[in-house]
Amino acid sequence: MERSGPPTDPATDGLPATPREWTLLGSTRVGPFVVRARYRRPDGSLVEWTSRGHRKGHALRVEGHALRVEDVPGVPGGRRTVPLRTWWISGLFSVGSLCFALGSFPPYLDAVSELVDGITFFIGSLGFTAASALCFLEAASAPESVRTASDVSARRLRVRPRSIDWWSTLIQLVGTVWFNVMTLQALLVDEGPARIDRLVWRPDLLGSGCFLVASQLAWLEARSGADPVRRDTTWWIVVLNLTGSIAFGVSAIGAFTLPSTDDVVSFRLDNGGTFVGAICFLVAAVLLVPEARRRRST
Repeated sequence: MERSGPPTDPATDGLPATPREWTLLGSTRVGPFVVRARYRRPDGSLVEWTSRGHRKGHALRVEGHALRVEDVPGVPGGRRTVPLRTWWISGLFSVGSLCFALGSFPPYLDAVSELVDGITFFIGSLGFTAASALCFLEAASAPESVRTASDVSARRLRVRPRSIDWWSTLIQLVGTVWFNVMTLQALLVDEGPARIDRLVWRPDLLGSGCFLVASQLAWLEARSGADPVRRDTTWWIVVLNLTGSIAFGVSAIGAFTLPSTDDVVSFRLDNGGTFVGAICFLVAAVLLVPEARRRRST
């Protein structure tokens, strides 16, 4: 038997269902969102649940003499394979990041035409959108029970407005769509600074703003859901994504076209911010694979 607590119970609101014999000891929230919870099981062991780990099918951490992760019955050492979904998310984000890094790299800019450079950015934006769509589907299909966190068949799409990861992945997806608009318009628009700012720069700014908000939510989720002293793979992923989003924001500021001169505010800020942000996103994307190799719980 499992329970999740009544919707009006502030102690369990926003948490997945747990076995009836588990006792909730406390939870950590970011505003209205639950990001971490601790339970005591009948055998006296203490387990730690996190929202990020739950949607990704990661392990429940067990507190004992030392923090450890439970093994999966029948699996030597409890090692888990990386889900196919994670490989796709990592690969698509990597493609998008590489395209944005390449498109803003000065030697590449000198070697190709503006059209080829623009196409490079557009392809990269499609990679970002595809990866973000998978992230949103992952958050929207997070299981309703801790017992089925790693069971793909138990997942179904739901609207989850009380989940911080649902909002962060949705906002990130919206941001990538703005990047699609921005990179496509950059290929088509060439009619004065006012038109460029309206059709190219504004989508760039909106997309960068969405990325910044989404990365901030993901950082708050991970920071509040873990030991602040521990700098694990998840911590590095969210910090790199937040840094990359800040760099993209700097790039958007530098890309504004001045009506008086028809020049952008700063090519260095524009290209430099894009390149630094893309490299941060690339490293974070690659780290998704080792993060997924964590052991699972029973």
